[in-house]
Amino acid sequence: MPNTIPIRNVALLGHSHSGKTQLAEAMLAAAGAIPIAGRVDKGTSVSDYNEDEKGRKISINSSILNFTKGNTRVNLIDAPGYGDFIGETISAVQVSDGVILVINATGGIEIGTNTALKLIAARNLPAIIFINRMDKEHADFKKCLEGLEARIGKKCVCLTYPIGEESSFKGVADLMTGEGLDGVSPDEEKDNAKRLQEALKENIAESDDTLLEKYLEKGNLTQEEILEGAKKAVLEGKIIPVLCGSSVSQVGIKELLDCIISYLPSPADAPAKEATNIKTEEKIKISAKETPFFSAQVFKTISDAYVGQISIFRVYSGSVSSAASVYNVSRGSGEKLGQLLSLQGKEQKHISSIEAGDIGAVAKLKNTHTGDSLATEQNPVKFTDIAFPEPAISFSIKPKTRSDEDKISNALHKLTAEDMAFKITRDAQTKELIASGMGDLHIMIMINRLKSRYNVQVDMGTPKVAYRETITGQGGAQHRHKKQSGGAGQFAEVWMRVEPLERGQGFEFVNEVVGGAIPGPFVVSCEKGIKSAMQEGVLAGYPLVDVKAIVYDGKTHPVDSKDIAFQIASRSGFKESVLKAKPVLLEPIMDVDVTVPDEFMGDITGSLNSRRGRIIGMEPGIGMQVIKAKVPLEEMYKWANELKSLTGGRGSYTMRFSHYEVVPANITQMIIEKVKKAKEEVVKE
Repeated sequence: MPNTIPIRNVALLGHSHSGKTQLAEAMLAAAGAIPIAGRVDKGTSVSDYNEDEKGRKISINSSILNFTKGNTRVNLIDAPGYGDFIGETISAVQVSDGVILVINATGGIEIGTNTALKLIAARNLPAIIFINRMDKEHADFKKCLEGLEARIGKKCVCLTYPIGEESSFKGVADLMTGEGLDGVSPDEEKDNAKRLQEALKENIAESDDTLLEKYLEKGNLTQEEILEGAKKAVLEGKIIPVLCGSSVSQVGIKELLDCIISYLPSPADAPAKEATNIKTEEKIKISAKETPFFSAQVFKTISDAYVGQISIFRVYSGSVSSAASVYNVSRGSGEKLGQLLSLQGKEQKHISSIEAGDIGAVAKLKNTHTGDSLATEQNPVKFTDIAFPEPAISFSIKPKTRSDEDKISNALHKLTAEDMAFKITRDAQTKELIASGMGDLHIMIMINRLKSRYNVQVDMGTPKVAYRETITGQGGAQHRHKKQSGGAGQFAEVWMRVEPLERGQGFEFVNEVVGGAIPGPFVVSCEKGIKSAMQEGVLAGYPLVDVKAIVYDGKTHPVDSKDIAFQIASRSGFKESVLKAKPVLLEPIMDVDVTVPDEFMGDITGSLNSRRGRIIGMEPGIGMQVIKAKVPLEEMYKWANELKSLTGGRGSYTMRFSHYEVVPANITQMIIEKVKKAKEEVVKE
C-alpha cells in the first residue's frame, strides 16, 4: 500500500479584488506558517511577490503556498481572479481536489465568481464559499446569499453567520454548534440566523436517505450525524458550505481552516484520476491510495532568475525522490531530477521526496513543459492535457533593434513555456510575429517581462488581417510573351480561362490542350506560373483562393520556347483573366461568444452590430446571457477594451475562426487605397 499523508490540495478562486490573496495571508498566519500576515496593498504578501503584482496590486500568477493544520498539510494555490489570467486559474483547478471560492461582500456575484462556479461545476469539485470583507462599507451578506442561490440553487448552506456588518462587524456565529448565536442582533438578524441554521440541518438530512429518514422521524439529528452528513454531502457535491469573515481583520479564519480539514477531500478521498497507459493504450484509474507506481503531472512552469526553469507538479501516485530518473510520457524521453523543492510563494525549501497526493517542484528539467505527464518507463501513464483557452486578442510585435532581434526568440520561448495561454505565431502570409493572449493587460504584462527580464524591446501594432482575394465570375485571356534581345529569345503563347470554385476549395488546374499545341513539359510550366501568380492578387496583392484555371490552347516556337517563357506568359494571362472575372476581397469572419449580465444585452448587441457583426443567437443563463455572433476579425481588434468599458469588467468573450466572406465594396476600396499608400511609402523610403 503506498504511503499517503494527510493532505488537502485547494485552489483559491474568486473575482479580482475579492481579497483572495489577503485571505491566503490570514490563513498562513493563523496556521503559524508565517509570523504575521503581509498586506497586498503594501506589497508584503507571500503570494504576490513579483514586481508586476506588487505594482498593480493584483495576482497575475498562481502562487503555491502551504501550511499545516494539526497533522494535515494544506497546499493552497492562490489563483488570479482577473480574467486575462484565466490560464493560471485553469491549471490550478486541474490539480486541486477542492476549492475555496472567495466573494467580496461589497460586490456580490461578479464575473470572476461565475467563472469560478463554472470551473467548479465542470470538474465536480467540492467547494467552500467564503464571503470576505464583511467589515467594509456596503458589505451585504444577505445580498451575496441571494445571488448565490439564484445561480446554484439551495445547495449553498451557511456554516457561519456574521455578528454585525460593515464597521460594526465583530465576529461570526457557528451555525453547526450554535456558538455565538447569542451575539447576533437585532432580533430580526437572530431569527434569520436560526432560519439558516435549520435550513443547514434540513439540507444535510436531504442529502442522504438514511439521515432524512431519521430527521423526519425524530425531528432532529445528533451533532455527530450532522458533521458526518455534511462531510459526505460536500464530497458528493450536494452542498456547498458558506462562511463569512474578514481577511484583513482576520475574523472567521479559524472556522475556515477547520472547514477545510473537516469537509474538503484528501487525495485518498478524491476520485481516482483517469489516465492512459501509452504502452498498452489501456485506460486506467490512478489512485493515491491504491496505485503503487509513480505518476505526476506538471501544472505550472516558472522562470527563476537564479535557478532557471522550475517545473511545479502534483504527484498522483507512488513517490519520487531527489536525483531520481523519471520518464516524460508526453515527450517520450527520460528526465533526471535534481533537488526537489517545496514552495512557499517565492521561497524554496529543499526536500528529499514527494509522496502521493502532494505538490512539489524541481528545477532545470531538459524537456518538460506545463501539462506534461511524468511516470516510469515501465508504467508510462499519461494524464489528460490541461485545456487552456484560445487567445482572445492579438498584437503584432517587432523587435526595436538588431540586438533585440537576436534575443527575442529565446525570450519568447521562455515566456510561452511559463504561460500556456500566451501564444506566439508567425503569420504565413504577412510574415508578422503575432503575440496573442487573453486580453490587453495579459499582453502588456508579457511585453513588460520581455523588457524587464530579457532586455528585449518591441514595437507593438495591430496585426495585419490575412485578407484573401477570389473571383465571382468567369474570365479569359490570350497572352503572348516574346523576348528578342540578340541572343537566345523567349516565346510562349497561352490561352486560358478562370472560373470560381466553392469556398475552401483552394486551387484547381485543368489541362484542356489538345493536339500538342503546348507540349506536356510546358503545360507543367504554365501551372507553375499560375501558382506563382496566385500568391499575389490583382486588387490589393493578397493571395488568391478558390480559383480554377483552365489552359486550353497556345503556341510555341521551335527554338525560343522554354520553361521560363511559359511561366511568364501563363502568369500574365492568369492576371488578365482574373481582372475580367469580377475579383473580390475576402476577410476572415470569427465566431464570437460574449458572456454578459442580462442588463448589458442591449449595449453589447449594439456594439457588435456597429462592427458589422451578425447576431446568430443567444443562450440564457441565470443572470447571464451568452450572445453568439459572427464578426469580421478586422472589427474585433481592441474590442476587449470596449467590452470592459461597457460592462464594467463583468463581460468576457471567446473568439475563433469561422470562415472567409466577401468584403463590402466600400470597405474593399478603403483597403485597396491603404495598401497602395503603404507601397508608396516604402518606395519613398
